[in-house]
Amino acid sequence: MYTKHEFADTPLPSSEGLGMGKKTHMRRKILPYHRMLKPLAKKLRKNMTLSEVLLWNQLKQKKMLGMDFDRQRPILRYIVDFYCKDLMLAIEVDGSSHDHKYEQDMERQKDLEREGVRFLRFDNEDVNRDITNVLRTIEIWIEEEIEKSGFVGRIVE
Repeated sequence: MYTKHEFADTPLPSSEGLGMGKKTHMRRKILPYHRMLKPLAKKLRKNMTLSEVLLWNQLKQKKMLGMDFDRQRPILRYIVDFYCKDLMLAIEVDGSSHDHKYEQDMERQKDLEREGVRFLRFDNEDVNRDITNVLRTIEIWIEEEIEKSGFVGRIVE
């Protein structure tokens, strides 16, 4: 879920000079966020949809190829469903809250992509009914990214 708020025009804190990934052997870009989003992100974590819970159970505790994912992560002026800092990968589960918001979602996605965030999007129903293929899609994306970038990190065979 993305959320943009009334403070959207206030400047973001600088992230200059921050961010070395501990075991990644590559520079991790730290993206700033509005601190006012933290209470909303916490509330969203406590009220996840079924599809978000199902996917989170497969991403948490580095279960996905050893990669560390956060849930309901504030980035810039938005909150993304799941985020891997090392890969700069946001995973969005689009359900009824995204109905009739396609253009807004794409605008927000473009804002985040300008900062280097990449996206995988899944429909609520796909996660609920076919999580095996959703997980395989995520695995393939991660494996291809690692191969392409030469990422040295936390991959678990």
